[in-house]
Order: sequence, then structure tokens, then C-alpha cells
Amino acid sequence: MRVLLTGATGVVGTELAHQLRAAAAAHGRPLDLVPVSRRGEHTVRWRMGTEPPPAELTGHWDVVVHAAASTRWTLGRDQAAAANLDPLRAVLALADRDTHLVQVSTAYVGGDRNPEDLRGNEFEGYRNGYEWSKARCEDLARAHHPGPLTLVRPPLVVGRRATGEIARFSGPYTMLQALVSGTAAVVVGDPAGHAEISPVDEVAAALTAAVLDAPPERPRTEVIAAGPDSLDLDTLLDVICTTLNDFRAAHGAAPVARPPLVPVDSWNRFFLPLCDQYLSPIQSQAVKLLAMFQSYTSMRRPFTPTWKVPDPATAMAASVHHWATRRPHLALARPQPWTLLGPGRPGTAAP
Repeated sequence: MRVLLTGATGVVGTELAHQLRAAAAAHGRPLDLVPVSRRGEHTVRWRMGTEPPPAELTGHWDVVVHAAASTRWTLGRDQAAAANLDPLRAVLALADRDTHLVQVSTAYVGGDRNPEDLRGNEFEGYRNGYEWSKARCEDLARAHHPGPLTLVRPPLVVGRRATGEIARFSGPYTMLQALVSGTAAVVVGDPAGHAEISPVDEVAAALTAAVLDAPPERPRTEVIAAGPDSLDLDTLLDVICTTLNDFRAAHGAAPVARPPLVPVDSWNRFFLPLCDQYLSPIQSQAVKLLAMFQSYTSMRRPFTPTWKVPDPATAMAASVHHWATRRPHLALARPQPWTLLGPGRPGTAAP
């Protein structure tokens, strides 16, 4: 079986390559896995969408797993199209009607979006350019791939269930650094809102099954989620703060205070307009960054999974502990409290 894997050095791609090789060996199945990445770190180097494919990528592919993507929520529409749609077009040119395309999307192209989450008409009802581009990628794959198609939609991805290991810290790990630094003075969201997460090994397991199983006769969508067993925001914060403080206690550091939860409406109407006027530039930027998470951790309804994630709290705790172990200078830092600035007096602390 000849398999092309794009995004092979990313969070999902790294884990998938490991699991695919192990599963193929365990089942005695020959596997010619060709990993691809932009930088070519122990992979075939290919800047998809901006340069032609290298010679190593010619010929028939039994399976193409397209895991490469720019996941930045700050992408504009044109940037998102260049970052995610153009690479998919380049990948589709390598596939034929006998190629099973396994497209890694995101669970957030489905489900409910709160009205306050939306950012105008630019993204056609999606929260940001990343979501919009992944939805358009699904449309593109359905319309132009002539062969079998599996769309895999993971939620926010954290480390392995048992160990918390992950290729790089991004996405939800931003919240951990904000908590221990003191920049997350509040968390905005609904305490009872749903926060869907999945350990990276669960995502890779779903993808491995898609690669090694028989291709579907018609396009299939796999939604990876905990569904009714997903964490609510209140519980998510408890898991994060408890795990961090257990680590800090073991190293003789004082606990970090759990930040208060502020409802979205109250935040947007009252607190947010004051940020630029009364917070330092660093604090104001941190507030805006964390605000991007509010719609992902306060969903009114969870996803309906086809691939069920069990016990997300255990996976979250393992991920927080692994992050703290690998980033002790951050995990053990002394949080700096917010300092209000007098209006019109930059750099002057309010009494």
C-alpha cells in the first residue's frame, strides 16, 4: 500500500505516521509511507500550492492523507484560501479515481455557532478564516476528487491520553501559559458550555482506521468528539487548575488562583470596551487572544460523534501535566497581577 501523508511533521501528522507504521507491521501489511512537509525535516520537502510536486511524488497513490493545514484563527479570507485551499488543489492533482483521499478537516465546520461568535460576512457564517477555509476544502474535495473520500473532523487536539505527549504545544496550550502568567485574569464563557477536546492518539487512531480499512463506497464523514460526555467549561477549568497546582505544589510553588468566569454578554458589553483604555498593551493583546477561545469552550450543544472520545478529563489532565513537565519555567512562574493604567496616562499604574 502506497500512502502519501502531507503535514507529516505537524501535531496530527507526527502521531499518525507513528501509528500507521505500527499498525501495518502488527497486521503484516506492506506499507510504503511517504511523508511530506514544507520544511522537509526527515520528509519529502514540498511547498504545496506554490511549487510543483517533486519527482518522488509521481505515480499512483492508494491513499492520500491530507493533514497539512494552517490552523491560525487570524487568517483573512485571501490568506486562508492560499494557506489551505491552494495546497488541497495541488494534492488533488496527484490523486486518481482509485485513490482513497482522507481529508483532515475540523469538527467546527459543523455544529452550532453562537451569533456572538461570528465575524461578519467575510467568512459566510463561520467563526474565522480557518473554519471557512476547511469548509471550502470539504466542498472542493467532494466536487473534484473522483475516487473514495473520507472526511475526518477532530475538535481541539491535546496530547496523548496516557502520557500527554504531543509534537508541539499550540492551540489550547495558549490558555495554560495565560493562566500561569496572570494574563488570564478572567475566562470568558458559559460555565455550562461544552468544550470538545480529543487526545491526539485518538485522532490518529481514527485516521489509521480510515487508511487501513476498505475505502467507502460513498463520501464518509468521521466526527471525533465526546458528545454528551464532553467537558463543560467549568469542569475544564477545574481540571487545568487542579493539575497545574498539583505540579506546582510538588515543586514548592504557590498555587495559581482559578480565574473567575465572566458571561460572554457581560464581557462584550461592559469589560471589553475598557480593555484598550485601562490595560497595558500586552494585557490587552492577551485578552483578545483568549477571546478567540470563548466560542470553542462555550458551545451550547456538543457535537454528535461517529468516533467517540471517552473520558476527555483524563486526557486533559495528562496533557497539562506533560506541558508543565516540559515547560517548568512557565508552569512554576509567579503570576503577575493585572495593573490598570490611568486613562490618557500610558504606563502609569492606577492607584
